[in-house]
Amino acid sequence: MEKAFHYKTTITSQHRVFDLHVRETLRYRDLIFLFVKRDFTAKYKQTILGPLWAVIQPLLTTVVFTIIFGRLAKLTTADAPGDLMIPGFLFYMAGNICWGYFSTTINDVSNVFIRNRNIMGKVYFPRLVGPVSSACSNLISFGIQFALMLVILLIYIFTGSAGVRITPMLLLIPLLVLHLMILAIGCGIIVSSVTTKYRDLAMLVSFGLQLWQYGSPVAYGLELVPDQYRGLYLLNPVTPILTAFRYVLFGTGYFGISYYMVSLFVTGVIFLIGLVLFSRIERTFMDTI
Repeated sequence: MEKAFHYKTTITSQHRVFDLHVRETLRYRDLIFLFVKRDFTAKYKQTILGPLWAVIQPLLTTVVFTIIFGRLAKLTTADAPGDLMIPGFLFYMAGNICWGYFSTTINDVSNVFIRNRNIMGKVYFPRLVGPVSSACSNLISFGIQFALMLVILLIYIFTGSAGVRITPMLLLIPLLVLHLMILAIGCGIIVSSVTTKYRDLAMLVSFGLQLWQYGSPVAYGLELVPDQYRGLYLLNPVTPILTAFRYVLFGTGYFGISYYMVSLFVTGVIFLIGLVLFSRIERTFMDTI
């Protein structure tokens, strides 16, 4: 008598539109951890300073922003009317580490098919593992940079040279980072789904991220935006995250709950659209990549 086999996973290119493999991806968390370790090791392999580059890069960028936008251009670092201006170095460092994580994750996720095509062509695993592992890998560098910023913030507070304070709202930082990560993954997988077939569109990603950065309060405070345009400006899904990040970190600034909820809704829509596109493209990407 033949023995009956019960298979846990059936590999097929035929599946429903909203069959997004989210639950299956969670079962492959060990593989995600291995990819995170691989990506983090490869990033600093054969470098003299190694992971110190995760600290040096935002520090140098912050120094340049402080000199150019703070000292020379004298742009405001206030996010609310009558609000105390946050010390320039702290302000620019907070914006730079958030934007650095966001833009790097989008770039990495948008190249996930190209970077992993050799593995994907030989072994089956949920393709969503790639974008998730890229986002988690960059989260390590973000954690290092955030720890450094907390040390600098404490130095400012203890020396009495800053009008900032630590509040219990600091506990909201993980939620804001998760929000930023989901938005970055959503944007990244949309880009990766499009550029898999139309490779030349990848050239626009870096340029588009530069424009997006200037359209977000990274190098200036929200008070610089004229009142008549502020409502439209806050519809940028990154803007409420950045202002909320500074608000909970420094205890001063702007936190508009209504605009933040709009950002949360837009993030959810972008992430869902990205998952649907990614699910459709992953079935045939080996034929077009």
